[in-house]
Amino acid sequence: MEIRNKKVLVTGGAGFIGSHLTEELLDNGCEVKVFVHYNSFNRWGWIDYLPAEKKKNIEIFTGDIRDPNGVREAMKGCEVVFHLAALIGIPYSYHSPDTYVDTNVKGTLNILQAARQLDVSRIIHTSTSEIYGTAQFVPITEEHPVNPQSPYAATKASADFLALTFYRSFKTPVVVVRPFNTYGPRQSARAIIPTIITQLIKGDGLVRLGSVTPTRDLNFVKDTALGFIRAAITDAALGEVVNLGSNYEISVGDLALKIAGLMGKNIRIEDGAAERLRPEKSEVERLWAENRKAKELLGWQPSFNLEEGLKETIRWFSLPGNMEFYKAGIYTV
Repeated sequence: MEIRNKKVLVTGGAGFIGSHLTEELLDNGCEVKVFVHYNSFNRWGWIDYLPAEKKKNIEIFTGDIRDPNGVREAMKGCEVVFHLAALIGIPYSYHSPDTYVDTNVKGTLNILQAARQLDVSRIIHTSTSEIYGTAQFVPITEEHPVNPQSPYAATKASADFLALTFYRSFKTPVVVVRPFNTYGPRQSARAIIPTIITQLIKGDGLVRLGSVTPTRDLNFVKDTALGFIRAAITDAALGEVVNLGSNYEISVGDLALKIAGLMGKNIRIEDGAAERLRPEKSEVERLWAENRKAKELLGWQPSFNLEEGLKETIRWFSLPGNMEFYKAGIYTV
């Protein structure tokens, strides 16, 4: 499917990955509408900070993904929907699981129901590697058992199955994209890479972490955004689940040392900080993606290696004013 000149909706477009995807879609000649969570300050998240020449070409729709009427209204006239809106903070899901069900599961249902009514051409649904839980074999293929270990991951797994069921039952044109750990400019400090970078910039070299032994498969955000676009234009991807990963793992501890080296900082790691540890038996210990399906089906593979992506990320965090978005001394849930 050709995406140039098509009208597309990005739910969650004000967030980290969504704002980068919005920029890529504009660069690909799309007419972009962004679904922004309504707030009385009329703030549009990271869309507010995009270059003026890009921002003027974005249509903003303010609403709530939990509201089926607002979702349907936002989707009218859109041929492609990139559904990224979700609650994603894992620690927060332990004490507010109801909110995650309402947003991640019911919000996805609203998208799927509206797509059936409006005859949308393509729905790109965002999954997460967290639904696999700790790897039972590596690298993790799309056939790996689904074993969510947090309320967040459970709601995302539920949303995935809803999306796939709508494809099988109603021929709703869905593709499930399953990114592994995405990082880059504008990411929340709840994620590991911004956590390390912001502490190193603001502090004296002491970096407080939870567990340093889990491994992650890390992908630069520009690569992830391009993977979403490849999923949208590939007709053979309909009804499929596709991992977006680097086929490489690194431990949290080694990642912290690597970032410190790139920043030219001496580092002292304090691991096991109580507020940064997940509840017992809930930590995902190992994530390492098999990305063969993405290569063969979508023609996608990462173009940034880890060092290149980290350098770009560090550069952005080091620009004047960008650290004002972060509270380095406070753990973000």
